[in-house]
Amino acid sequence: MDTKLTLNVDKDIVEKAKVYAKSHKISLSQLIESYLASLISKKSREIEITPLVKSLSGVIELDKDLTIKIDILII
Repeated sequence: MDTKLTLNVDKDIVEKAKVYAKSHKISLSQLIESYLASLISKKSREIEITPLVKSLSGVIELDKDLTIKIDILII
């Protein structure tokens, strides 16, 4: 069930959000609802770290100036 919500938001932000929503072919209401849903979803709040990963944390020290190169193959 939908309910009406009144918000006070900076005019520039609203205008930019409208452009963003339009470019993604959704309404501003849908954009805001989606954002609020993502904030309260359990998946985004509860990321479980396994005991194995916890035990490996801090095992390797990397140089601060280390550069990592990632090659991506697209087929």
